[in-house]
Amino acid sequence: MRAHSKQRSVPASRPGRAQASEKVFMRRILPMTAALALLLIATACGGPSAPSPPPSTTSAPAPPEPGGTPKPSAQYPADLIDLSNWYLTLPTGDDGDPDLVHQPELATYSGPAFHLDDAKDGVVFSADAGGSTTKGSEYPRSELREMSGQDMASWSNTSGTHTLTVREAFTRLPPNKPQVVGAQIHDAKNDVVLIRLNGERLVAEYGRDSTRITIDPAYKLGTPYDLRITAADSHIQIFYNGNLAADIPMSGSGWYFKAGAYVLSNPDKGDSPDAEGQVVIYSLHVQHTM
Repeated sequence: MRAHSKQRSVPASRPGRAQASEKVFMRRILPMTAALALLLIATACGGPSAPSPPPSTTSAPAPPEPGGTPKPSAQYPADLIDLSNWYLTLPTGDDGDPDLVHQPELATYSGPAFHLDDAKDGVVFSADAGGSTTKGSEYPRSELREMSGQDMASWSNTSGTHTLTVREAFTRLPPNKPQVVGAQIHDAKNDVVLIRLNGERLVAEYGRDSTRITIDPAYKLGTPYDLRITAADSHIQIFYNGNLAADIPMSGSGWYFKAGAYVLSNPDKGDSPDAEGQVVIYSLHVQHTM
């Protein structure tokens, strides 16, 4: 009898590495896919959504006004420059006895010859050629005179350091004699040094012979410039836009600063009575150190 051979089942082949990785991937991705599907269904049905990030607590700075820096809120010239140690001489009143404005009235004073400019960033000093004059002068002025509290300022450059710093611009000159002084040192009788515009030539003028040192040979009306006058060690130094323009060996006493528009013309010089000289001062500081 022929013997029957036993059939052996062929065992299933073992999965390769690629198949094993596929199974692991499916075990991991299927739960994530299901969770994502549930979230999408909940969102579509109006369910809760992920919270938005909290708003920033720091607001962006407001944009500047069109045209640049916002205008200052000055109402009077004293709101723009410190006038506590000055008084004002005006080109009105009688010749030899012009109108004066002292503190505390000067703190709230404004008028045709002394007022803020349209931008409210400068103080306009103006005087007509036909305006009233001070005693001993034939020319009108709208000009500040330095004080020391209630007393007239009076100092000497043989001791201490005395400095006037001003940012200003000449804006108008009389047509026939186009000369205006924007700042000066004066003494009890005469001017010591003048910062004077003659047409287009800006000069420092000093001494009995009116010696002139050119500061700017081609100054253009309306151009602001920085001026510093320092009186110390028997010298007067003048700085124009930060550069030393003049070093004058001179000493004296009874000195004080003045600033504004001192108009060196009058009808006798050929100008009409309403011909105007004008200076705008943007900042003004005086310092004395001993």
